[in-house]
Amino acid sequence: MSKSKSLPFRTPAPLPAGRHLRLLGKPLLLGLPWAVLLALWTAVPHLSERYAALVPSPASVLRHALPMLADGSLFVHWAASASRVIGGVLLGVLAAVPVGFVLGWYAGARRLLTPLLNFFRALPPIALIPLTIVYFGIGEAAKILVLVYAAFFTAVVVLYEGISRIAPIYVNVARTLGASERELFLRVVLPLALPHVLTATRVALGVGWMTLVASELVSAQNGLGSMIQVAASYFQLEVIYLGLICIGFTAMAMDFLLVRLSARLVGWQERVK
Repeated sequence: MSKSKSLPFRTPAPLPAGRHLRLLGKPLLLGLPWAVLLALWTAVPHLSERYAALVPSPASVLRHALPMLADGSLFVHWAASASRVIGGVLLGVLAAVPVGFVLGWYAGARRLLTPLLNFFRALPPIALIPLTIVYFGIGEAAKILVLVYAAFFTAVVVLYEGISRIAPIYVNVARTLGASERELFLRVVLPLALPHVLTATRVALGVGWMTLVASELVSAQNGLGSMIQVAASYFQLEVIYLGLICIGFTAMAMDFLLVRLSARLVGWQERVK
């Protein structure tokens, strides 16, 4: 019997030097703006005693954040704000989708309803907060309603502008091939409108966070806006900075998830490189 020969072990070939630099350079490039921002923030309190009293250092903000993380109070405020934003924006965008399709697809409806839309869109949601408190109290319904209002009119504008600019060639080709109105909507208009729906959701999220924090400053018992308001009453600058950081990173994370979702759902869409 012939002895079986074992295959020689081969060590993987080392990556080229340029490949190492590219892999290392991308995280460094992404982290560079944050490093510069952190360095500037750290340096500002050391410029003068006035700045030291008015601008807390990152270490001071972190010292105030640790007890709030330990007792769970920071998470309670964050969860209250995040759930309000997600619920209000989703309801507003869902209501805006059919209206945006009607305005974008039918020129007659667009001419008829655009002045009315512009009237209500010009009303800032923050200015409606006193009325919602009068009519609905200071409970969750009032806050969600203000968010739905803000998200709805923001999303409608993005949707109908995008849908009304769909290239007519796609519609004409589908009709030439014998597509029915139902097939035209499901197979042509809906896929072409999906990027605009996702973009409208991203814009509505940003508006939603600004609107929610303003409403929480007035009438909320919990939430990041309420936390900032209470901290301002006691001149706790570290807590104010902590609330702002939580809002910024949460909004950034939500936008990042929407961008990834867009890449999966509309990967076929051509983009400028």
